[in-house]
Amino acid sequence: MFTGIIEELGEIIGWQTHGDAGRVTVRGPLAVSDAKHGDSISVSGVCLTVVEQGPDWFRADVMGQTLRMSNPVQWAMGRTVNLERAASVGDRLGGHIVQGHIDGTSEVISVRDEGTWRVLRFSLAAAHAPLVVDKGSIAVDGISLTVSAAGDDWFEVSLIPETLERTTLGRRAVGDLVNIETDILARHVARLARFDGRIPA
Repeated sequence: MFTGIIEELGEIIGWQTHGDAGRVTVRGPLAVSDAKHGDSISVSGVCLTVVEQGPDWFRADVMGQTLRMSNPVQWAMGRTVNLERAASVGDRLGGHIVQGHIDGTSEVISVRDEGTWRVLRFSLAAAHAPLVVDKGSIAVDGISLTVSAAGDDWFEVSLIPETLERTTLGRRAVGDLVNIETDILARHVARLARFDGRIPA
């Protein structure tokens, strides 16, 4: 489990294709500073398991389903990515509960500066729209954010200078794709609603 509070910016430094899956190598000195084999690290919102590591890098397998659901550009050599180690029991939950299980991608459809902050508007697929609500939580490329506005096929987030500087969102432009993960509570409520709230005894 993660909190969506990005710890460092990493870099994709290796990629190998294995059938419909792949193996990625990521440079992230802080992320591997206390990592061990089998640990989870969020890479721009995608939970990956450490299978090999060095002094400032780690390697992880990326299965085919993850490749199909995530931003394909994310795995390109030299790509800057957001990194977060898994939360420790007893840590402050500075963001919200983020699983690292993305729902898919959204496209940046507008960027506007509002004084010291910036507002990004993203597309929203019909399947995800019911799970995104104004003032609710959403993870964009692994970053815990508050939805500042939402329509039927779009949502917006308002970014403070700290977020723009310390994460990849400060570099995003119209047309770019990002990974999104909707709020886990919204997912469960939506699932219950499909069964009229019936819970097995």
